[in-house]
Amino acid sequence: MKKSSPIMNTSHFFALVFFLFFPSLSFAEESSNAMQLNLTTHWVGYAALILFAGAYFLAMTEEITALRKSKPMVFAASGIWILIAFVYVQGGMTEQVGAAFRASLEGYAELFLFIMVSMTYLNAMEDRGVFENLRVWLLSKNFTYRQLFWITGIQAFFISSVCNNLTTALLMGSVILAMGKNNRQFVTLACINVVVASNAGGSFSPFGDITTLLVWQKDVVPFVDFFSLLIPAIINFTLPAAVMSFWIPNETPDKVSEVQSMKRGGVVIIILFLLTIVSATCFENFLNLPPAAGMMLGLTYLQFFSYYLQKTDKTERMPDVLDLHVDAPPQSEQSFDVFQKVANLEWDTLLFFYGVMLSVSGLSFIGYLTLTSHYLYGQIDPTIANIMVGIASAFIDNGTIMLAVLTMMPDISQGQWLLVTLTAGVGGSLLAVGSAAGVGLMGQAKGIYTFTNHLKWMPVIALGYVGSIVAHFLINGRYF
Repeated sequence: MKKSSPIMNTSHFFALVFFLFFPSLSFAEESSNAMQLNLTTHWVGYAALILFAGAYFLAMTEEITALRKSKPMVFAASGIWILIAFVYVQGGMTEQVGAAFRASLEGYAELFLFIMVSMTYLNAMEDRGVFENLRVWLLSKNFTYRQLFWITGIQAFFISSVCNNLTTALLMGSVILAMGKNNRQFVTLACINVVVASNAGGSFSPFGDITTLLVWQKDVVPFVDFFSLLIPAIINFTLPAAVMSFWIPNETPDKVSEVQSMKRGGVVIIILFLLTIVSATCFENFLNLPPAAGMMLGLTYLQFFSYYLQKTDKTERMPDVLDLHVDAPPQSEQSFDVFQKVANLEWDTLLFFYGVMLSVSGLSFIGYLTLTSHYLYGQIDPTIANIMVGIASAFIDNGTIMLAVLTMMPDISQGQWLLVTLTAGVGGSLLAVGSAAGVGLMGQAKGIYTFTNHLKWMPVIALGYVGSIVAHFLINGRYF
């Protein structure tokens, strides 16, 4: 036993340094904890950590290796669960591991459906000329690239307070790509700015981000008190933006003089998209149903509207959204097939999400969530713990991090709950893979907004992260 003690300590240290804060989205392990094995010091635990580390390294070096990031992550997810299942099958505990995997898969399915509907609407709006129309309008105002940088950032900040960060980032990303066709530097920095602004904007609204939504639902923080994070969130966004703006060329894009009109149905699709977001929010807040269910309802809005356009316009043949007939006659310039847009989604990004979420849930099922919770809120100061939670969200989605903290349910003050809500919300901006907004934009602006390009500006983003924490202590000291 004495010989195994150093190994156990080394395992705990390695897990806390490398894996600290890679908890699971699922609560499944809580219900079966009595029958769950602790594999943190087992060879399976070590192998799973190494497998995940190797896959994550390959994903981060995608630009160098030219290996799509989804490939190593999906492989790691499969390998980790194979290792776990091997041990549980040997012990005759197949039901536990099967239930845990299915719960994790359910979490991914909800995210997948949410992204699919969001991207379908964005593609439909692009087809109708919505973003091109906005691009022409902005360029006709003779704004400089630096002014456009601030305009898109401010829009992302406020839109994300009522809309999730992924949808906001994809929406603004489409506009940025349309405006910055001839300026790669502008597109790169504007995308980074939008990621930071989207994450910051959602951190002060109870329904602006998954982190605040989870805390609000748990009745940990009252509805009104979330808005005390507004100024810290503004600081988190404006400090990095002010620095990055100096690297934006103070040039004016080529002015567009032509009048760009949207195709038929463009305005209605925008309205339907807003109704879809409202539906998803209502499903979550009032019906206790997953937001993905509301998004799927919103998809039917678009399907029925597509059918309406098809039947009321004799000049165009518009197939239904889910029309799978390959022998359909050619479409006119005004028609669009939304199902074809779904088929053209960025599948590498979606599969990357699968790999990350399933890998993380497997590592959590091994027992690292319990290990982390005992260390974070049992041995160190809660302020340091909550700051570390924010840093951890740079490596994994902030919703996952917050769900883990709520599972631990530490006994901390309301000021500390506000702090961890802030840090988990904005900490994901430190890395491109730290939030759904960053991962989504990497797929949308492939080759321009990349992990490496974002990493170059991490010190500047960290300045905003520190500034928001300081502002929180100065402004909201009454909550501690």
